[in-house]
Amino acid sequence: MKLTYYGYPKCGTCRKAEKWLETEKLDFVKVNIAEAPPSEEQLREIFLFSGLELKKLFNTSGMKYRELNLKDKLPTMTEDEKIHLLSSDGMLIKRPIVVGNGKATVGFKEENFESVWNN
Repeated sequence: MKLTYYGYPKCGTCRKAEKWLETEKLDFVKVNIAEAPPSEEQLREIFLFSGLELKKLFNTSGMKYRELNLKDKLPTMTEDEKIHLLSSDGMLIKRPIVVGNGKATVGFKEENFESVWNN
């Protein structure tokens, strides 16, 4: 099965992740997360497959996160509200995201990619 890679072309970490996927010769579709963020349904799948807390899907170092004062707002939001917000703006989502085969990774750490995508 082909993987889906959500990244942002100007993001150095995303470029490293993309290069890793290419080096490992993994079959993936590249999606610009700013132009085509994952849908609510896709985000629920990423959330489930990644095993992470939902707040870990937010790009906490992004300007948009700070502008919206999400550090203070997230604790009082419901899961549905958080997923809806994430789906509305790809720049709110931590990247890169790779999803497929019932698995998902958020962010890029080579050792994590090794253990998840080379098995």
